[in-house]
Amino acid sequence: MQFQQLAYFVAVARSRHFTQAADQLGVAQPTLSKQIRVLENSVGTSLFVRDRAGISLTSAGEALLPHAERILIDVETAQRAVHEVAGLRRGRVRLGATPSVCDGLLPDVLTSFHAAHPDIELEVREAGSPLLTRDLLRGRLDLALVIVPLRLETTELETTPVMKERLVLAAPPGSALPEEVDVADLRELPLVMFREGYDLREVTMRACQQAGFTPHLAVEGGEMSAVLRFVEAGLGHAVVPEMVMASRPSLRPVRLRRPSLNRQIALAHRPGSLQLAALAFRDDLLAQLTG
Repeated sequence: MQFQQLAYFVAVARSRHFTQAADQLGVAQPTLSKQIRVLENSVGTSLFVRDRAGISLTSAGEALLPHAERILIDVETAQRAVHEVAGLRRGRVRLGATPSVCDGLLPDVLTSFHAAHPDIELEVREAGSPLLTRDLLRGRLDLALVIVPLRLETTELETTPVMKERLVLAAPPGSALPEEVDVADLRELPLVMFREGYDLREVTMRACQQAGFTPHLAVEGGEMSAVLRFVEAGLGHAVVPEMVMASRPSLRPVRLRRPSLNRQIALAHRPGSLQLAALAFRDDLLAQLTG
C-alpha cells in the first residue's frame, strides 16, 4: 500500500468516476485504474463496485476511506510544516547567554532577528558559562554565548569568538575615584563580589591575587542584577562588563589599568546539531557582531 495509491483511491471515492478522478490528479485514466487494482490486490479485496449504475464503495472501501483521508491530511500537514520551517516561517531557537550579555548585548540582537522572522520562537536561558556549556552538551540549548576558554575540557563544542568584553569598575554614586585606577588600587576599596562559580568572581579574585593582595569583600554571593543594585546602594564597588553600565546611569564606570581586564565571548554549539531556525539566528548574530 503506497501513498500515491491511497491518493488515487480517495479521488475515485470522492468523484465516483475514474475518468474525472484521473483528470483531477493529472494522470492517465489507465494508470489510475492500474494503481487501484494494485491497491486492491495488496489489501486482498475489492474496494469499488463497478456496474452500469456507476461506481460505489464496497464495505472494505467504506472502511478504508476515512483512514486513507486521514493519512493524506497528515502527510499534507507534515509537508506544510517542513516547508514553513524551510522558509523560516516557523521554528524555535533555544539560546543561552551569560548575564552581562543578556543585559547589554542580547536585546538588540533578539529585536533584529524577531523583526526578520516574527514567527520563530526565541527561548533564552540566562546562566554562567559552565551551566550553559552543560546544557549545550545535553541538547537543552541550540546555541550559547559563553566566556572562553571553556573550563570544561571537551572537544564536543564548536566555538566562534564574537567579541572581547572589557571589564570596568562600577563605582557607586558620589564616588571620588578618578577615571582610571590600577588593579592594585582595589586593595583599599570594599568590593561587592559575585557568587561562587561566576566567571567575573574568578577574574576579579585572580587579578587581585596577581597584584599581591586579597580583596576586602563588603558583600558577596549575588547575581549580576543584585551586584549592581548593591553598588547603587553604596555598599561597595564591583568589577563588571562595561556593556552593562549603559543601563545603570547612576553608576560610573572606572577604567582598570595595569593590567586592563578583558573576557572573550564566543558563540558555542554542538557540531552538526543546528536546525534551520538556529542556523539563521547564528548567521544573523555573527553578521551583527563580527561584520
